Amino acid sequence: MSNASEAAIPEPIARKLDAEFGSWPGVLADWAAANPDGDMLIDETKRLGWGEGWALVERIAAALQRDGLVRGQAVAILGTSGVDYALVYLAAIRAGGCAAPLTTSAAPKQLAAMMADSGAAHLFVERAKWAELQESGVDLPSLSVVMLDEGKGDLPALGDWMAEEGAIAEPVSPHVGDPFNIIYSSGTTGAPKGIVHAHLMRWRQAAGGFKSIYGTESRTLCSTPLYSNTTLAVFLPTLLWGGCAYIMGKFDAARWGEIAEAERITHTMLVPVQYQRLMAQPGFDDHDLSSLQYKFCTSAPFSADLKAGVLRRMPGALTEIYGLTEGGVVCMLHAHKFPDKLHTVGQPLPNHQLIVIDEEGNRLGAGEKGEMVGRSPTMMSGYRNRPDATSAMEWRDEAGELWLRTGDIGVIDEDGFVQIVGRAKDMIISGGFNIYPADLEDALMAVDEVADAAVVGMPSEKWGETPVGFVTLKSGSERDGAAIRDQVNAGLGKTQRLSEVLVLNELPRSHIGKVLKTELRAMIPERAG
Repeated sequence: MSNASEAAIPEPIARKLDAEFGSWPGVLADWAAANPDGDMLIDETKRLGWGEGWALVERIAAALQRDGLVRGQAVAILGTSGVDYALVYLAAIRAGGCAAPLTTSAAPKQLAAMMADSGAAHLFVERAKWAELQESGVDLPSLSVVMLDEGKGDLPALGDWMAEEGAIAEPVSPHVGDPFNIIYSSGTTGAPKGIVHAHLMRWRQAAGGFKSIYGTESRTLCSTPLYSNTTLAVFLPTLLWGGCAYIMGKFDAARWGEIAEAERITHTMLVPVQYQRLMAQPGFDDHDLSSLQYKFCTSAPFSADLKAGVLRRMPGALTEIYGLTEGGVVCMLHAHKFPDKLHTVGQPLPNHQLIVIDEEGNRLGAGEKGEMVGRSPTMMSGYRNRPDATSAMEWRDEAGELWLRTGDIGVIDEDGFVQIVGRAKDMIISGGFNIYPADLEDALMAVDEVADAAVVGMPSEKWGETPVGFVTLKSGSERDGAAIRDQVNAGLGKTQRLSEVLVLNELPRSHIGKVLKTELRAMIPERAG
C-alpha cells in the first residue's frame, strides 16, 4: 500500500540511513537540526518538538558523562513510560552507554538483581516505584538515584539534575558491537536474564528493516511499556526515520481511540488482548481512524478470527511479527495480503532462515512438527553475565553455523508459511503421547460461550501429565466447566482429552498480553487426577 509518511528525507540523512551501519545519536541530531519544530515525543502531559527534545537529551547525556558514565555502561530506568522516560533512554545511548529499562511488574528482589547484573551506576526512577523498593527492605546496589517525576528529599528531580541549558555531551562514535540496550526477561520463573542488543543489531532492524514503512510524517502510538521489546520495535524506527512517538503510560481502550483520532496516528503496535479490548469498547467504530497506515501485532498468539476482525474494522495494513527479543529469525504475516494464511505467523524475512528440528537435532520437512531454530543478521550479543544460558539458547548445524533456539514448536507449510503449535516447555506428555496445548485451546475457543482459553499440563499419577483447561466466558453465559469439558472431549482423540476445565473471570497475563501459565498451574496443583 502507499505510504503517506514518505515525505522528502533530506539527502544527507537518507545517505546515512542507507549505510550498512551508522550512528543512532548522529541521525537523531540531524533530525533535530532539520525539523526542530516537528513533533518528536508526546505523552498525556508533555509535547516536545525535535529541537527541544534533542536539547534535553543532550543535557541528560552531558550529566551522565559528568558523573563518570563509561563507554558501554548501563543506565537503569524504572517507572511508567512517558516522555521523560524516553529522553533518559535516548540520552543513555547518546552519552555512549546503553539503556537498561527495568520491568515495573518485577518484584523488588528481582529489580535489585537486574540493577546489579546490568552494572548501572545510575537509576532513574519514579517516586512510586522508589517508595516500593524502600518499603520492601531489599538491598540495592550502590547507585546514583534521579527521580523521573519529582524530587524526594536529597534525591534530585530529572530537571534539576541534568546539565545546564545549552549543554552538549562529548561526542561518542558507536562501534558495531557496543551495547545499545539490555532488555530483561519477565522473570516469572526466577532471576530475569539480560538480553544484550548491540548497536549493529538495532541499526539493521530500524534502518534496513523498516525502510519505506516509516518517515517524517509517521505518528506512532506506543501503548505497551518502553521496557518491552514489543514497544521498542516501533518506537525506535519511528524516531530513526524522523517521526513522532506518542507514549501511553497505561493502556486504556477508550483513551486509545481518542488519541488515535485526535493525533492522526499512522502507526501502532498492539498485542492481541489490546485489539480485543479495543473492538469490544462501546463506540470504537465511531472513531475516525482513517489516518492509520500500519498496525502491528506481536508477543502473544494472535488468532485467525481476531485478525479477521481487525481487518474488517480497522483501516490500514495489518502485520503480525513473530520473533524473539533475543533475535534470530523474524517472520511477518501481512494479513491484509494473505487472508487465507491468518492461522500462520507468515514467512521469514529476507536473509532470515528458519528450520524445524526433532529432539535429536534432525531437520524435518514441510508439514512436520518440531522445535524451530532460526538465524539472521539480527541476533543478540548474548545474555549478560550468563554464558550458560547463552549456550543453551544456541544450536549449531552440520557446518557449525550458529542458530538460535526459539523454544517454540511449529510447522512450515508447502508455501513457507509458519504455524506455531505451542511452546516446547508447555508441551504435555500424557501416557507417552505428545499433546500440544494450542490444539486444545483451539477446541475450547470453538465453543460458542468461551471468550478466552488456555491449557496447561498438570501432574497425574496415572498418565504422568494430564491437560487442564482454563476459560473465560462471554457475557451472559452461565455454562460450567464440566459441560464445556464434555463438549470439547467429544471431538478429541482419547489421548488428548481434558481432565478438567475451570472457569475464571479472566486469565492472568503479562504486561504484553502473554498468558501466565505458571500462575495457572499454581491454581490447582492438587486437583489433576
